[in-house]
Amino acid sequence: MSAAEPVDLTVADLHPALGDPALTSMNFLNEVSERYPAAVSLAAGRPYEEFFDLAAVHRHLDTFHRHLVDDLGHRPEQARRLLLQYGRTKGIVHHLIARNLAVDEGITVDPEGIVVTVGCQEAMFLVLRALRAGPTDVLLAVAPTYVGLTGAARLVDLPVWPVAGGPTGVDLADLAAQVHRARAAGLRPRACYVMPDFANPSGVSIDATHRQRLLDLAAREDLLLLEDNPYGLFHSEDGPRPPTLKALDTGRRVVYLGSFAKTVLPGARVGYVVADQRVAGPDGRVGPLADQLAMIKSMVTVNTSPIAQAVIGGRLLEHGCSLVAANTRERSAYTRNLRHLVAGLTRRFPDQPDQPDGPAVRWTVPAGGFFVVVTVPFPVDDALLDRSARDYGVLWTPMAHFYDDTAPVCALRLSVSAVTPEQIDVGLDRLTALITDELARRAG
Repeated sequence: MSAAEPVDLTVADLHPALGDPALTSMNFLNEVSERYPAAVSLAAGRPYEEFFDLAAVHRHLDTFHRHLVDDLGHRPEQARRLLLQYGRTKGIVHHLIARNLAVDEGITVDPEGIVVTVGCQEAMFLVLRALRAGPTDVLLAVAPTYVGLTGAARLVDLPVWPVAGGPTGVDLADLAAQVHRARAAGLRPRACYVMPDFANPSGVSIDATHRQRLLDLAAREDLLLLEDNPYGLFHSEDGPRPPTLKALDTGRRVVYLGSFAKTVLPGARVGYVVADQRVAGPDGRVGPLADQLAMIKSMVTVNTSPIAQAVIGGRLLEHGCSLVAANTRERSAYTRNLRHLVAGLTRRFPDQPDQPDGPAVRWTVPAGGFFVVVTVPFPVDDALLDRSARDYGVLWTPMAHFYDDTAPVCALRLSVSAVTPEQIDVGLDRLTALITDELARRAG
């Protein structure tokens, strides 16, 4: 529509969140990728596509169909209806998700405490919608924060208060201080959002000691924790993975957000939420928070596609409900790429002279996941990204998108998940040229 054409509404007539940067970030990043398709993308946090197999989708569907008939005793017409009709709002693979959590994470949960959602994004929305009971409610979130969480909070009118992250993944003293500050202002902090394993965007993890301390703090402060865990299986180091917060949770403090986008298939758009907190209704009946979330879901998406759930369920069944076993190749690819990118940065920026805050260019070395953060001595914004894509042929993500203010941020996020080592080399060569030219321009 051109500016000369008449308009019927303005953005000011719509929900205030629609003009918020948190809701425009993803669109902007997608548009940059579309405008410069020849650029090497170290921006997208999409899973590796080499192992995608269309034939496997049909096989998974058949596997789940046989499970319905042979294992669960459904008659053929019942199984057909279950897959092809409108479905149960809470989902049809909840029992397999519960089994997967027990096998891979040591989490014991009643399947009725699980709601299967349209991606993890819907899971976030349902939880935030349920928790936002009034205008004094606020959400705490470790900064930098996944923009999808911030955007969902905006849509339900739930203010987000940042909590410092730092090298341990969460600054517990700052979390306690923010809780007390909010309460002193007459506000009610409902929960704190955390991503303990290889967080998006920072790549930082919370170690086992700090996980237990975080749970202890949540109990003392009567606070829920929203644990988002899309990357937890992708450790690049051998040895046991640290337990999830939910596995350590003995007081039902943790609402667990899960996704099959990275571990099975993003195109299925299937996620879930474990919400086993006990809720007393007006009639005195007690049930899991999942029941309340399902009521909201019934008015948002009605149910998650049964066919998409069946594809996920079939993949789980074929691997004994272990996604650790199902993702051996993927974990190897991400580990290879992560190490290749870190080694490539080390080769391209060797022996840098120290600046007041350390080397001019420095980067994180996460123990797994998809993301590395590169810090530079100049502000990184959307204009620089556009120039990087246009003039240098490389895409990345400005870290400013993950902070809830307008202060300049001198860092960018690189993703290793959807590229080959050869593409990483090309992308790093181009990024190095951009950084070198920008340093020279600012020095001159």
